[in-house]
Amino acid sequence: MEPEEMSGLDALMDAAWPPAEREESGGWVLRAAAGVTQRANSVWPREPGRDCEDQLAPLRAARLWYRNRRLPLIFQVFEDPRFERLSALLDAEGFTRQSETLVLVRDGATDSPDDAGDVEISAVPSAEWLRLWWGVDGRGDDSALAVARGILEGCPSLYALVRDDGGQPAAVGRLALPGGAGARGGLYCMATRPDVRRRGYAAKILRALLRAGDARALAGYWLLVTVANAGAREFYAREGFRPAGRYLYRQERPRRHLTGC
Repeated sequence: MEPEEMSGLDALMDAAWPPAEREESGGWVLRAAAGVTQRANSVWPREPGRDCEDQLAPLRAARLWYRNRRLPLIFQVFEDPRFERLSALLDAEGFTRQSETLVLVRDGATDSPDDAGDVEISAVPSAEWLRLWWGVDGRGDDSALAVARGILEGCPSLYALVRDDGGQPAAVGRLALPGGAGARGGLYCMATRPDVRRRGYAAKILRALLRAGDARALAGYWLLVTVANAGAREFYAREGFRPAGRYLYRQERPRRHLTGC
C-alpha cells in the first residue's frame, strides 16, 4: 500500500457509500443498512492500532449491536500495518476472509478520449439507471433496492447512462463526490448489460464520468475492484488506474448451538 495515495481515502470511501445507520464505538464505526451490501453493513475500524486486549470490549459491543439488527458481524480490514493487531484478534476469533478488493487510483485532469458525447449524466439516479445497475449487481427485492437507493443518494454524485443502438440502457456508472471540488471522486456501480458487453459502453461511461469530474476540478479518482475480477482490472489499467491498496471483509462464523436430547 502506498501511504501517500491511500491517505484519507478510507474516510472518503466511507462517505461515498453511507449506511442507513452508523454509530461510533471505541474508535470503530458500526454501519448497517438492512443487510444491503457488505460495505454498508460492516465495521470500519477507523482506529485499528490498539493491543488485542484493548479491542475485546468494542468487539463485544459490536457483536451485540449487529445481533440486535439480525446482521452478521463483518469488518472491513485494510492491508496496512495499523491493522495487524486487529487482524490477529479476528484470526483468533475465527473470522473468515472474503471479497479481497483492490483500491485503484488515478490523477485528475488527465487526457482521455472524448467519445462520450452520447452519455447521459444526471445528479440523481433515474429509474432506468437503477433498473440496469440492480439487474447486474443487485442482491434482493424491491425493498432492498430502495435501501440501496438511499445509500447512493446519501452522497452527492453524478450518474451516467449510455444507450445501445436500439435506445435501451446499455451501461451505467456513478461518480461519488464526497469531498466536493478539489477532492477525489469515487467511481462506483459500473455495470454493463450482459448481452452488450465488450462493445465499448463501459469505456464510454468511465470516460464521461472522468471528464465530468475534471470539469469540477477533482484532484483524482479511486475505484474498487475485486482481486478475482481479472477482466475489470485489465480494463481499468488501460484507462490509467494503478493499485494503491487493498482490503477484505472478515466475517464472524455463526456459532453452532447444541440441539436435541
